[in-house]
Amino acid sequence: MRSTAAERSVRTRRRLIAASLVSSIGDGIYVPLTMLFVHSLTGLSLTSIGAGLTVAGLCALVFMPAAGILIDRFGGRRVLIGVLALRAIGFAAYPFADSFPAFLAIALVVAVGMWASSPSQHALISEIAEGGERDRLLAWDRSLRNAGMGCGSLAAAGMLALNGSAGFIAAAEVLAAVFAAAAVLVARIPNARSSVKGPERTRDGYRQVLADRPYLLISTANFLIAFGYTTQAMALPVFLTRDVGMPDALAGAVFAVNTVLVATLGVPAARLTLRGRRPRAAALGAAIFALSFAAFAVLPRFVTGPDAIIAVLAVAVLYTAGELVHSAPSQGLSVQAAPDHLRGRYLSVYQLSWSVCRTIAPMLLGFLLDAGAWQLWTVLALLVLTGAAILLYAENSLPAQAVRTSQTPTTTASQEVTD
Repeated sequence: MRSTAAERSVRTRRRLIAASLVSSIGDGIYVPLTMLFVHSLTGLSLTSIGAGLTVAGLCALVFMPAAGILIDRFGGRRVLIGVLALRAIGFAAYPFADSFPAFLAIALVVAVGMWASSPSQHALISEIAEGGERDRLLAWDRSLRNAGMGCGSLAAAGMLALNGSAGFIAAAEVLAAVFAAAAVLVARIPNARSSVKGPERTRDGYRQVLADRPYLLISTANFLIAFGYTTQAMALPVFLTRDVGMPDALAGAVFAVNTVLVATLGVPAARLTLRGRRPRAAALGAAIFALSFAAFAVLPRFVTGPDAIIAVLAVAVLYTAGELVHSAPSQGLSVQAAPDHLRGRYLSVYQLSWSVCRTIAPMLLGFLLDAGAWQLWTVLALLVLTGAAILLYAENSLPAQAVRTSQTPTTTASQEVTD
């Protein structure tokens, strides 16, 4: 029979995983429908909505350093509760946005909540787990988030079946309820944060983060490799329908294949990749990304018709393999390389590498798509390979606990989640 402390540990992890799953369902509902969702609820033009979402996203980036300070001051748990509540309030308010300034204010609230969710979530995981157990919990979090995104996308499709704006109003209400429920689940997690006292906490700040060259290197590498992730949703559908000649429905099947594989194989893949050195495993994943991009570049020249569908799915599996190999060690590297007393600031800087990439990716990928098929994939391959080279270069200067996974604890996170 387990001890009381062990039972509390199991409950803590289950609530964390449940909160991740619930909030990712909300992301799955919102992300695919963003423009249509806002257009139906506000009546604004698509041009105004696009400009407003861009401005809100850029303004939210400015908030990220403050999010890091708040995480270090109050802990990942409290900040995560706050940002989930922000998102719930924002979606509840969307149906009442009857002007552009009102829409912009709500979009900013939602964007701040979205960008700040990841560093606060990872900080919370760092507070309740250590070493290899922390890696496994991060892997469970990512795997179930992909499953939740898929479920949310299906729910979004069902809401669109409703007539008129009723479906989008229902989506707003569901989104508000989903993120409120996630906030409640996180609030039920006991505070496991260890306080860091003394002058170390008061004197250190972003100056230490900016002086940490190895961490800036892995953040730069992530910025470059992140373009490999963004291309799936932003550029791949256009490439498949325009250059390969696939029907729209089959182009969507590629995204479904990726989602299912990442959701089902994320944890087993993490167990394998985390046996070695994190920078090398992450670099290998980036190299597999580059190989899949090279395959996409030559695909229209060599296959057509039904053969193209099989070839595309095969390359999609290769692309997913790159994601599975890269994601766990790179995510673990960002968390394990951050010192405890400044983890919020470190993770906020790392999150900026994702956020800035996602902000500029539409412009860059759109330019490359207009330039031609092979240009797009060649540039993407060069970007991710450069990121891989930076990871390998940074390895020797990173802390030992960041490079290698520590000894497996007696009770693993995977056992605790599934028991």
